[in-house]
Amino acid sequence: MSPSSAQRFNLAGLAITVVTVVCAVLWAFPIYWGIVSSLKPDDEVVRPYIELWPDTLTFEHYVFALTETQIGHWYVNSLATALGVTVLTIATSIFAGYAISQLDFPLRRTLWWLILASFMVPLQVLIINHFVLMANMGLLNTWAGIILPQLIHPVVIIVYKQFFDQVPKDFREAAIMDNASEWRILFKVYIPMNWGVTAALSIVTFIWAWNAFLWPFLAVTKTSLMTITVGITQTNDSFGVYYASELAAAVLAGLPVALAYLLFQRRVTEAITLSAGIKG
Repeated sequence: MSPSSAQRFNLAGLAITVVTVVCAVLWAFPIYWGIVSSLKPDDEVVRPYIELWPDTLTFEHYVFALTETQIGHWYVNSLATALGVTVLTIATSIFAGYAISQLDFPLRRTLWWLILASFMVPLQVLIINHFVLMANMGLLNTWAGIILPQLIHPVVIIVYKQFFDQVPKDFREAAIMDNASEWRILFKVYIPMNWGVTAALSIVTFIWAWNAFLWPFLAVTKTSLMTITVGITQTNDSFGVYYASELAAAVLAGLPVALAYLLFQRRVTEAITLSAGIKG
């Protein structure tokens, strides 16, 4: 590479780095601003100018969120519903992916194309149908009413189907020769060979379910049954909304997901890459 080409390459790399850093700062600033504002007294939060650090550092808003709200109930509700969505989504997706990949049954290809076509239907379009169904079934203001409409994740089925397609046929043929049932083939051959995919998809599905707001907001009206994302909107009193307290509750709501991402960053990135590859 000539000196001029190397110089142009370095300049291009420098420009890409600068743009990346600027984008990262723009993305991270609202998070930083929310955390810093949650550590300010209320009178500092509403000042008409920007302060990057509080004049008076206080944790009173976190104490308020932890002691004066039902955040403990909201955590339990979010944990229960997110785990329920994760377990049921992964289980049903494994079964569906295996059936479409390895079994021969009527309308198999039609079902597969329906799953692919479901990408074109935003979940928000189904909200009214979900609400009417849950109301008719008497499941509003219940964990089941929160969980059931959130089990629609076709990308998980597609990822499993693709990975089951990649398992060498020799393994299945050997298991069939040993008179293994389909259940045994699935649990003894296919699932163990895809534990990494299952772990990655489980973590991302849990994060999706934990962060869900629209459907839990519509499905639950009782404060004690709200998930954390909905419950933090109740962080106020008869005198109105306190922004710092709202932000403190929001930080506490996002803390488990942030910790999960830090602990399982590689798995989360893997699952996002798989999902992006399918959608692309």
